[in-house]
Amino acid sequence: MDDSTDRTLDAVGPRLRRLRQRLDITLSDLSERTGISTSTLSRLEAGLRRPTLEQLLPLARTYGVTLDELVDAPPTGDPRVNLRPIPCADGSTVLPLTRRPGGIQAYKFVLPAGHDDAEPDLRTHEGYDWAYVLSGRLRLVLGEHDLILEPGEAAEFDTRTPHWFAATSSGPVEFLSLIGKQGERAHVRAAPKGAPAALAPPVPR
Repeated sequence: MDDSTDRTLDAVGPRLRRLRQRLDITLSDLSERTGISTSTLSRLEAGLRRPTLEQLLPLARTYGVTLDELVDAPPTGDPRVNLRPIPCADGSTVLPLTRRPGGIQAYKFVLPAGHDDAEPDLRTHEGYDWAYVLSGRLRLVLGEHDLILEPGEAAEFDTRTPHWFAATSSGPVEFLSLIGKQGERAHVRAAPKGAPAALAPPVPR
């Protein structure tokens, strides 16, 4: 194999780990879904073992991506993103809108109707998030703040702050999310050049 092939295969492990963490499932859960042993999955994610086609196929099906996306194959020149929805155990659906690992990642989330008295499961991680509500009402618990975002409203925050998203009892919610590494903030042009920009309501910090 040439150097470019070696680099591509070496990058598969970290990509597999990110995809699994995005679905928020354990190695044991993934093993049940794919039929691949947990020890093999662990070695693949750690880069201690090169994946075979027989292993990549069930992983691609589970993660809702193509083989090209799984191994980060060279671009073909087609700018269209293959929107493969990823169903989650809680009934929500995630649609990745970017194809390349690293940098700012874009997602569309569809969350089913929730319960207004649901107890938030606050989480933290490295990064910075910008969320924009397309339809429905999004409940965002951010630290000590419990907010309801309506369609057209946006929020941005440091994801090291404990946070949690959910739909309200009024129905499902769809929202876009741009997630970057720590120090990377999403810059969104809200109006044509020369026109005043529409600012999102500030999120209390």
